[in-house]
Amino acid sequence: MRIAIGGISNENSNFSPIPTRLQDFTVLVDAALFASGRYPFLPEFSGVTFIPTLFAGALPGGPIEADTYQEMKTGILSRLQAALPLDGVYLDLHGAMLVEGMHDAEADLAAAVRQVVGPDAMIAASMDLHGNLSHDYIAQIDLITAYRTAPHRDTKETRQRACALLVQALTTGVRPQIALTPIPVLLAGEHTRTDMEPGATLWASLAAIDNVPGVLHAALFVGFAWVDEARAHAAAVVSGTNAQVIQQEANKLARAYWEARHHFGFGTPSGSIDESIENALAAPESCVFISDSGDNVTAGAVGDIPLFLERLLAYNVPSAVVALCDAAAVAACQRAGVGATIATTLGGKLDTMHGQPLPVHGKVINLVEESTAGAQAVLQVENVTVIVTTERKGFTTIADFTQVGVDPLAHKIVVVKLGYLFPDLIRVAPKALLALSPGASDLALERLPYHLIQRPMFPLDKDFDWNP
Repeated sequence: MRIAIGGISNENSNFSPIPTRLQDFTVLVDAALFASGRYPFLPEFSGVTFIPTLFAGALPGGPIEADTYQEMKTGILSRLQAALPLDGVYLDLHGAMLVEGMHDAEADLAAAVRQVVGPDAMIAASMDLHGNLSHDYIAQIDLITAYRTAPHRDTKETRQRACALLVQALTTGVRPQIALTPIPVLLAGEHTRTDMEPGATLWASLAAIDNVPGVLHAALFVGFAWVDEARAHAAAVVSGTNAQVIQQEANKLARAYWEARHHFGFGTPSGSIDESIENALAAPESCVFISDSGDNVTAGAVGDIPLFLERLLAYNVPSAVVALCDAAAVAACQRAGVGATIATTLGGKLDTMHGQPLPVHGKVINLVEESTAGAQAVLQVENVTVIVTTERKGFTTIADFTQVGVDPLAHKIVVVKLGYLFPDLIRVAPKALLALSPGASDLALERLPYHLIQRPMFPLDKDFDWNP
């Protein structure tokens, strides 16, 4: 049994002003793909020869440059062509990829893969539950699985499940089908966590659907809200061998999500930037994490809006940490050196619609040359410790802070350019708040300039009913 593996995993927002370029991707090809440790479970499948092609992943951002996408796509297709004949293909995707000049990039990639491998090979895909699905896309593949946790804790397990389902289908020789029921609901991930209600019950229900005769796997997609595409919506997707059964189950699941739409909430106390700072200062906890959700780099925003820093300084907070992206400011700190006091501007250079460069005076207290975010500098501006990165970076773990010499828990306020906190921060944060700040990942979706999404769409439209 010969199965090829490859894919492009990226989440892209057309509301973000910066394009995603080839140099933004980590591209793994051939043997390096399997050596990366992304698929440690492959030896469990005896009698299967897995063939690496190309996998590319990048931090969420603006639309992928067209030439970049074509180069990565060609890298996958040429390796598939060289590996023929193939029994199957496993596509390792995110599902919310946006390419300049194109709508529904996953459908384009899946159709191209199908053309190379032919109609007989089976294609399975694993996806993020924040992916966007279309009928054009599912027409090209045979099986879909998706994460069942948000914040995500089952990424490796989902990839393993995709391979297991594909091997099972190839072994039995029974070709699966996919039922897709789009749901006219578009909510942000911060509204639809799976570790609190109603998400906990909805995603817990998927295991029972998996056991229905004729069903192989059920998936529930929130969709990706910060993109203006017709396929941006929630979706219920069921793969299986009985067309009538899987459509019935997809419709029931879709209806359950629809009926729960009014019950989704943030799960974290929310408010404006000023309200969040005031609530943090009044909190008895020694440290409060605040999400600068409108400038969430893990949802494609730029990460350089300085509004939060400006307000922290205005409040003269006793102690705070904030991180933002500003390559020019890092360079200024490097020129000055550790211990120097400098005048510079911070942020407001990438997303000028939501922030302007903020003039500051500060002392350079640390410089880090090599990191996942390029060179970094730590600048003390009054009582605020500012971590300045050369490249966009989401501070999702405690190690992201400590590697630049900052202990976040030693400060009263820690501002992260995220939406919900990631698992490592949830584990240690004494208290968390969600600031409804402006930016490319604005949680107030009605403030975003949608033109292409299907209407009516909840919650942008509220007075309509719907049945699958």
